[in-house]
Amino acid sequence: MVNSKLVIIGFVWPEPNSSAAGGRMMQLIDLFLKKKFEVIYASPAKFSENAENLEHLGITQKQIQVNDSNFDEFLKEEQPTHVLFDRFMMEEQFGWRVAEHCPKALRILDTEDLHFLRKARQQAYKDQKAFKKKYLYTDIAKREIASILRSDLSLIISKSEMDLLVNQFKVNKGLLLYLPFLLKPMKDSDIENLPTYEERQNFISIGNFLHAPNWDKTLFLKEEIWPLIRKELPDAELHVYGAYTSQKVEQLHNSKHGFLIKGRAPNAIDAIKQARVLLGPLRFGAGLKGKFIDAMQAGTPSITTTIGAEGLCGDLPWCGEIANSPEEIARKAVLLYKMPKRWKIGQKNGFKIINKRFQRRVFAANFFKRLKKLEKDLELHRQQNFVGQILMHHSTQSTKYMSLWIESKNKTST
Repeated sequence: MVNSKLVIIGFVWPEPNSSAAGGRMMQLIDLFLKKKFEVIYASPAKFSENAENLEHLGITQKQIQVNDSNFDEFLKEEQPTHVLFDRFMMEEQFGWRVAEHCPKALRILDTEDLHFLRKARQQAYKDQKAFKKKYLYTDIAKREIASILRSDLSLIISKSEMDLLVNQFKVNKGLLLYLPFLLKPMKDSDIENLPTYEERQNFISIGNFLHAPNWDKTLFLKEEIWPLIRKELPDAELHVYGAYTSQKVEQLHNSKHGFLIKGRAPNAIDAIKQARVLLGPLRFGAGLKGKFIDAMQAGTPSITTTIGAEGLCGDLPWCGEIANSPEEIARKAVLLYKMPKRWKIGQKNGFKIINKRFQRRVFAANFFKRLKKLEKDLELHRQQNFVGQILMHHSTQSTKYMSLWIESKNKTST
C-alpha cells in the first residue's frame, strides 16, 4: 500500500496511559505506520498535556474545527486515500465532508465500543430494572447504526457486539470487521520476570474517571464490596488508580479503612504488577475493558462481573473469578487473594486468553486483506450498501446545510 495516506479524525487526542480507548488508537496507528501509510491525525478536541506526542512517530497533528469549511480545504489539499473516524460522533460531523470532497477515499469507522449499548445498560441500571432489548431502541442507537451504515467499514472490538449488530439490527456483515485489542504474545521470558504471588500484596482497581462505568464501579467497591473484603482481610488495602480524579472521587479516600485513592498511574501495567488481585466489578458498560487486558499482561488475576468479562475470554476460563452480587464478589476476591493455587490458575488463564484471542499478527493480516478488497471493489461495495447511500444523501442534505448555517451564524456574531 505504497503512497497511501490516512487521515484520522479523532474524538480526542490519544492518551494511551489514561484509557483503553487511547491504547486502542495507538494500536491502530501502529498498524498503518507498519504498512508505510502517511498518517495525519486531526481532532477538534483541545490538546491535552497527557496526550501522546504523535509527531515523534512522524505523524502530522492538525487542529480542526466543527462547522468550519476550512476542513474542506484541508481535505482538498491532503486528498487522503483512507479516512478513519474515531467514534460515530466524528463521522456525523465530518463524514459528509469527506464523501463530498474525497469521494474515492475509503471511509473507516472505529466504534471503540457500541455507545448505545453502554448507554442502554446504564439506563437499565439507573431504572433498577433487568436489562431488556427495549432499552436498545434509542435515538443514540439510530445515530450510531446510521453512522455504521454510511461507512465503508466499521471496526467492532467485541464479538458480542458483532452478534448484536448482525442478529438484532440486521446490519450486513460485509460492513463490519471484528478487530479486538492487538497484542504481542506473552513469552515465557515475560512471564518469568513478573512478581510472584508471594511478592505481591493488596488489591488494585483502575480506570479513567471520565468514564461513567469506572466511577460507578468505584462507588460499588467503596459502599458494598470493600467493607466485606476488609472484614475478612483487615490488613489489606485497595489502591484505586484512575486518570482525571475529581473531588468527588478523592472524597472516597479513607486510609483507616484501607481504601486509598491514588490518582493517575504513570504506567498502568507496572502499578497492577504490584497487586495480588484486581477488582473490576462493572455494573454496566460495553466493548472490551482494557483494565483486564492490562491485568493479564501484569500476571494479576481479576474479579469482575458478567458485563466486565464480556467479549474477552470467549470459551476459555476467566483469568480469576466472575461474580455479580457484592457478597459473591467479596467472597471470591478473598479466596483468590488467600489461595496461591487458585491465584496461579487465574494467572495462567490470563496468559492463555492473550495468546489465543488477541494476537496482533492474525488480526492485522485480516484487516489489511479486507482493506485491499475494499480498495479494489469500492464502487460495487457502495452500490450493494444502498441503504448507506440513502443515509449519506440525507446526511449531506440535512447536516451539510445545518453546518453551513452554523458557520455563517458564527461568522456574523464575530
